[in-house]
Amino acid sequence: MPDSPPLDQRQIEAYRADGAVLVKGLFQDWVDVIAAGIERNMAEPGPYAAENLNEGESGRFFDDYCNWNRIPEFERVIRESKVGEVAARLMGTSCVQLFHEHVLVKEPGTSKPTPWHQDAPYYFVEGRHTVSFWSPIDPVREASLRCVAGSHRWEKPVLPIRWLSEEDFYPDVDAYMPVPDPDADTGAYRVLEWAMEPGDAVAFHFKSLHGARGNLSETRRRAFSLRLLGDDARYVERPGRT
Repeated sequence: MPDSPPLDQRQIEAYRADGAVLVKGLFQDWVDVIAAGIERNMAEPGPYAAENLNEGESGRFFDDYCNWNRIPEFERVIRESKVGEVAARLMGTSCVQLFHEHVLVKEPGTSKPTPWHQDAPYYFVEGRHTVSFWSPIDPVREASLRCVAGSHRWEKPVLPIRWLSEEDFYPDVDAYMPVPDPDADTGAYRVLEWAMEPGDAVAFHFKSLHGARGNLSETRRRAFSLRLLGDDARYVERPGRT
């Protein structure tokens, strides 16, 4: 398959300063493979699969993760695409390790947003050298990923919440800051979001605050994400189950 478009120095600097950057066409040669993997995943959900809507909410919001070693399409993308090389350049590391993959599907008419959150507080890893890639398999405009610039450098992590109940994920809240609302306080935050084509990817740090609007369009919004770790990532314990 053809090489992915090159990553320039401006993108690397933007990633390190803002915690998120758009990488056009990163998976453009893999869209059909990823789409087939997502269909296989939805037909054969794994143990962590979730339906993220409460009774009475419209549409469907499906997500699942940690299935790459049983879904050959995902394994091909991980092993054969340029994502590891791009991750190493963004993080500035000599090695790259896979943490997990993640599938998120919002069917047409799904009004529920993905809540604002940081990934790192949910995870049992800590470090400066982390990066996630979020790539839509369908064109997205309003349902694109949204990231708060510079939030990966905040002194306190954001308290993780459960997506369905919005209850706190951990009992010990002192070490965490409450979840901010960038939409309510627009003057305090710079929100990054991009119109995206299939195969484009947003690269963002594990500590970047991010979320997404619901999908009120007439088309599906299928997204494939990869979480990767660099040189200084280490195991860490949290106040509860990760």
